[in-house]
Amino acid sequence: MIQADRPWLASALPAESTMADIACFHRHAALAAVALAGLCLAGCASDLERGPPDIVVVDPSLPAGVRRSPWTAQAVATDQAPPPTLARAVDEREGAYRLDTGDKLRIFVYGQPSLSRGYIVDQSGRISVPLIGEVAARGLTTTALERKIAGRLGATLVRDPQVTVDIQQNRPFFILGEVKTAGQYPYVSGLTIETAVAIAGGYSERAETKRYRVTRRVDGEPTQIEAPADFVLRPGDTVTVLERWF
Repeated sequence: MIQADRPWLASALPAESTMADIACFHRHAALAAVALAGLCLAGCASDLERGPPDIVVVDPSLPAGVRRSPWTAQAVATDQAPPPTLARAVDEREGAYRLDTGDKLRIFVYGQPSLSRGYIVDQSGRISVPLIGEVAARGLTTTALERKIAGRLGATLVRDPQVTVDIQQNRPFFILGEVKTAGQYPYVSGLTIETAVAIAGGYSERAETKRYRVTRRVDGEPTQIEAPADFVLRPGDTVTVLERWF
């Protein structure tokens, strides 16, 4: 019979159970406990194989998309999008096309045929417009230049001037280094580094074909960009095809 000091057995076994039944119950319970312990150990081993939990430690000295592991103190990548490359960052910063030396413009002023003609942005970044003199164009978009000219004309000379500025021809690009014919070439829309190399006659025998250096003016300052072959150039860019050393 079930002992009175083991009330938990009363809920697990019938009242008429014998000692043999109780012993059998104990054996099954022990086997179940061993199996459960084995599963727990297997789970722990699996966790060890996976490593510690993914705890993100904020470190302001690291760039975006990188965290420092609290277990190894090493900087590792997170699932966040990686920071933009320098090439992309510069391209996004540039935004709309900015005028500079060598750009050929067509300026039309409604009702003013003497002002409506072609202009070239000179070495100082200016254009010379009749009646109002020199106008700084470097770094401006065509829309900004329209407003600037209209403001100057409307101040004293023309009532409510309507000004339109179009680009007749972009300034050229330059390619240097390990190409067959380095120099200055007319810019065409959608020009990539790879296309620029083809225009310059192709690579020399010692050319590096994996990476390139592009020099571009950003906010008036020359900026060097490490770029791939499919990087889209802008007018005025200087491409340098590097020399490989082996």
